[in-house]
Amino acid sequence: VQLQASGGGLVQPGGSLTLSCAASGSIYFSINNMAWYRQAPGKERELIARVTNSGSISYADSVKGRFTVSRDNAENTLHLQMNNLKPEDAAVYYCHADGASTLGSINKWGKGTLVTVSS
Repeated sequence: VQLQASGGGLVQPGGSLTLSCAASGSIYFSINNMAWYRQAPGKERELIARVTNSGSISYADSVKGRFTVSRDNAENTLHLQMNNLKPEDAAVYYCHADGASTLGSINKWGKGTLVTVSS
């Protein structure tokens, strides 16, 4: 199973970006939780938004009210709409998924996508 993230880039403070993540594989798999993490230079990777397979959503306090996560279970995709971006949101954003496949459990990270917030 592979995770492909996209959508990062340069945005001015107050601007918006949408990140997307797609899970794919040539074997049968079932995703439980999908989440977005981010890691800024010199800081630990932090969880910012998670969606369970039943649709339960949680956010880090730092992004509540500004970021919206959504998931399409049929397409195995995860999106993160980021509004009112701040310089402190600049980081490499990572998609994560866990679940199961015919080859065993899934605990997968996608390659990061860089978000730069600067004027």
